[in-house]
Amino acid sequence: MKILHVSAECYPAAKAGGLGDVVGALPKYLIHRGWPSAAVIPKYQLPWFQARQFELVYTGAFRLQNVYYPFAVEKEQNDSLGFPLYVINLPGKFDRPGIYGDATGWYNDNAERWVYFQQAVLNWVLNMPEKPAVIHCHDHHSGLIPFMLQHSLEYRSISNIPTVFTIHNGEYHGSFGWDKHVLLPAFEASAAGMIDWGGVINPLASAIKCAWKVTTVSQTYLKELMVSSNGLEGLLRAESIKCSGILNGIDAEVWDPAIDSYLPHHFNGNVAEFKAANKYALQQHFQADLDLPVVTFIGRLVREKGADLIPDLIAKVLSEGLGVTFLILGTGEPHIHEALVNLQWKFNRRCAIILAYNEGIAHQLYAGSDFLLMPSRVEPCGLNQMYSMRYGTIPIVRSVGGLSDTVIDIADPHLPGRGIRFDDFNLDDATVALYRAHELYHNPYVNEVRQRIMELDFSWEGAAENYIKIYSELED
Repeated sequence: MKILHVSAECYPAAKAGGLGDVVGALPKYLIHRGWPSAAVIPKYQLPWFQARQFELVYTGAFRLQNVYYPFAVEKEQNDSLGFPLYVINLPGKFDRPGIYGDATGWYNDNAERWVYFQQAVLNWVLNMPEKPAVIHCHDHHSGLIPFMLQHSLEYRSISNIPTVFTIHNGEYHGSFGWDKHVLLPAFEASAAGMIDWGGVINPLASAIKCAWKVTTVSQTYLKELMVSSNGLEGLLRAESIKCSGILNGIDAEVWDPAIDSYLPHHFNGNVAEFKAANKYALQQHFQADLDLPVVTFIGRLVREKGADLIPDLIAKVLSEGLGVTFLILGTGEPHIHEALVNLQWKFNRRCAIILAYNEGIAHQLYAGSDFLLMPSRVEPCGLNQMYSMRYGTIPIVRSVGGLSDTVIDIADPHLPGRGIRFDDFNLDDATVALYRAHELYHNPYVNEVRQRIMELDFSWEGAAENYIKIYSELED
């Protein structure tokens, strides 16, 4: 392989957010462009893994404080994802029913789990007959790999392998105290500053310092991180010469309204018929008034996604008599769950919720809804708005991160509009956006917008080409 992607997630094997979607698609599109690629993730105790066959490709052990930790590298048979997927089997560390935690919260040994995973990956690379040309690390879970390659004595023989590090979500640094430095392999004492930030070991900061190239998942998000990134602003500005923003794509083979197996009705060229038929089909999942404009939220019900604004927003506009119906699919913070349940009871058939995540229902919502609401506080790239436009659902978004890069407001006099944007994270601005959506729904212009956004190309082809340019620079 030329490119080895190292990640905590990879759709459909293991997904908690957009990271999984990216790592599940980018290697496939790189292969299409003639760049052999593979991904490696931990082997979790999740349904997808239990339903697949794996073949053993390597067994090894890494040493810490004179203790050997055995692991195995397995490969998914048949390459069903369109590229080779390798998994690291670390007994007692990832054979659990969650990626980062379970119903009781985050796993309390996450720092240990991710450091061990990264060492297993590097031990495997160290013993590969043919080394990857580039190791592409994703988020803090693999953020110590660039440091270990450069400064750990054990990996000195492969220190010449270039590293690319992509920040998918800069909110999470993966930091842990110096008391846990023994989790790391022996490294040059003079290099301690390369993993330290603010008096703790910070894998995200370390990757920014040590990776050969750093990318973020949109150009706007890179600018935002240089202004607000939980203390890393100055570091990113200092390393800006090696940083670039590359907008994510979507897997056009998975997200194709003409063949999507999740949809009860496929797109045959008539946007109005496609939307109406799939909207009607939503009644099998939601007891709601679907004759009204349907505004949907899909995703994690957490503060980062602006979900804490949604209950007040729903209560306000429905109390004022705005003729819309809200459908919610997702799970997250308990107090948001409780507020939404109360709203479902109070506004019967105008607010319907499913407090879970279901991939099939998500696809049907993208196809059947009129609008997708994304009031995010932070949105590095955002894929949901791209999915929604692919299926003719008009996005209502806050002007942040990748949402700014992909959604042109319909009021822009210079560019063809794609959706509705609001700038400030507050109830008043979000309310105005919903009233604008209601007005658009009852304007014949809505069908022109739907047709336009369904014709947009958000595929991975362009994004993959931008990554290839970076890889090519590192090979020169």
